[in-house]
Amino acid sequence: MYYSEEATGMTADDAGGNRIVDYELFEVPPRWLFLRLETADGTVGWGEPVVEGRAHTVRAGVEELLDSYLIGENPENIQDHWQAMYRGGFYRGGPVLMSAIAGIDQALWDIKGKQLGAPVYQLLGGQARDRIRVYQWIGGDEPSDVASAAREQVDAGFTALKMNATPEIERVDNPATVEAAATRLREVREAVGPEVDIGVDFHGRVTKPMVKRLASALEPHEPMFIEEPVLPEHNDALPALAAHTDIPIATGERMYSRWDYKEVFEDGAVDVIQPDLSHAGGITEVYKIASMAEAYDVAMAPHCPLGPVALASCVQVDACSPNALIQEQSIDIHYNETTDVLDYLADPSVFDYEDGFVTVPTDPGLGIDIDEAFLREQSQQDVDWHNPVWRHDDGSVAEW
Repeated sequence: MYYSEEATGMTADDAGGNRIVDYELFEVPPRWLFLRLETADGTVGWGEPVVEGRAHTVRAGVEELLDSYLIGENPENIQDHWQAMYRGGFYRGGPVLMSAIAGIDQALWDIKGKQLGAPVYQLLGGQARDRIRVYQWIGGDEPSDVASAAREQVDAGFTALKMNATPEIERVDNPATVEAAATRLREVREAVGPEVDIGVDFHGRVTKPMVKRLASALEPHEPMFIEEPVLPEHNDALPALAAHTDIPIATGERMYSRWDYKEVFEDGAVDVIQPDLSHAGGITEVYKIASMAEAYDVAMAPHCPLGPVALASCVQVDACSPNALIQEQSIDIHYNETTDVLDYLADPSVFDYEDGFVTVPTDPGLGIDIDEAFLREQSQQDVDWHNPVWRHDDGSVAEW
């Protein structure tokens, strides 16, 4: 979409020649939505506003925010724009609004960095590190062949892995299910040894009684953390779980603002938070969440099973956050069956991994260049990704 001076009622001089005049949204495989935001001087910023499986819904949210507020505005005052997008509506929070805000926020920071000739982390105070450790997924949604996959990824240079704990699971399941989960982790541990970290993702699939049993069974194999051991609406159960196990607890991919994180910081049960830069209000909000976490001695490992703009945004915040522990990334993840993260980049080397780390980029803005021709080509495809609906043996809906 393009908005003329007549449509906005502004001239280039009204915003010092620096105003938002144009945007486009691209839904592309495997399940991503990209935002292209342009200013009057031709600067382009990229964002990735999406809820996996709800791309059409978030797209409408982005369009509403841009059309009703940001078009014609000066892009420089990101804090004010964030507040207006969040507080300007009576109903706030949640995955759709916060993901829409997140993608716009990413694009605004990309523009600011490009216009000032600096990477985003320099605008947030500068580097706290030179590189950030990354982990690699193994095993898929229904984990299998994890030992061989683990060896393969360690041979490729990764020093940390993550796997799902279980497929679908009953509210109170049998001993064989617990043993199978413990066996999978044991096999991975035996395959890679004690110097490789292994995160275990419960994916919110597991109820309180099963979490306690599974945590006890996994403890001998020393996972790096157990992730989302209960659904976020049951975070009140985390203090009891923390008292039950010595495994670090991680959560946060379905928490969308600093206000959602208040309770878990105050009750002291969580050791690693996992905000998503495309769901939790973008760079502006996650940087604040990271600072809150630091005050409570909580590490951060941003959630990112998404595309290159989301990953680039994560790395920018990791670079300037002292408590950033490790970064999720989705290269070769089981969702990326058609196209992958690097396919959309003009220079894929920005995400070269060495010894399990990615170097902090030095280019302005988010530090990446989108291959716009490829992006436009891919956006012509019919993309309609939705997560599967799992069911128990009795036909009732299971957590995915």
